[in-house]
Amino acid sequence: MGILDFFKKEQKKSGSLDLTWMGTDMHSHLIPGIDDGAKTLDQSLALIKRMQGYGLKKIITTPHIMVEFYKNTPEIILSGLEKLQKALISDGMHISVKAAAEYNIDEAFLEMVRNGEELLTIHDNLILVETSFINKPSILLDTLFELELRGFQPVLAHPERYYYLMSDKSLQEDLLDRNVYFQANLLSFTGFYSKDVQRFAERLVDEKRIKLVGTDCHNMRYLDNMEQLTSSKYYEKLQGLNLLNHTL
Repeated sequence: MGILDFFKKEQKKSGSLDLTWMGTDMHSHLIPGIDDGAKTLDQSLALIKRMQGYGLKKIITTPHIMVEFYKNTPEIILSGLEKLQKALISDGMHISVKAAAEYNIDEAFLEMVRNGEELLTIHDNLILVETSFINKPSILLDTLFELELRGFQPVLAHPERYYYLMSDKSLQEDLLDRNVYFQANLLSFTGFYSKDVQRFAERLVDEKRIKLVGTDCHNMRYLDNMEQLTSSKYYEKLQGLNLLNHTL
């Protein structure tokens, strides 16, 4: 057994979660009070401090933009980010925190894209999108096409959580053929959402479909459960993928 193998074995045995291999977490909900994530500034700071303890060097937080529930705008998000960044400095925390958005694919979003409205990207042209967990949006492919037409690189948030996608192999292939990036949630590999989600996430890793990973952190319960990742063999498998997180 080599030194690196011994270290990994001891790390797994100790149960300590080390995310230094990620470098950047590109999916979370840490701007307080604007979606279903952190509710207060104190909660945001506590979450970020704990995430920094996992070895993360950068966080790109991604509030929901969903016309029926979270009517966020770039102005609202960036204003919240500025307040959060100032609080981090006051608290003496040295970690890069930026903001993008997680856009729900609906008619309002499609109209935003077609109208050329300002969209918040994760990095350069990477844009994070999500859908209903149960039903495939009728405008899914049209929206992806419009994004690509305008020079955006769509990143599909947590595809393993979409039940309509689990059983539709042809749609999976179609999305990949369109060069849609798949972003998996770390929590999916712990069974946090469901065993079906866990199995699909594992299959996507085995098939090397995953381009990015994220915590999708909303609150402390997410981080508590995420620490169970160290007991999964996919903890090491994820580290072996050629992920794009470190490029963000």
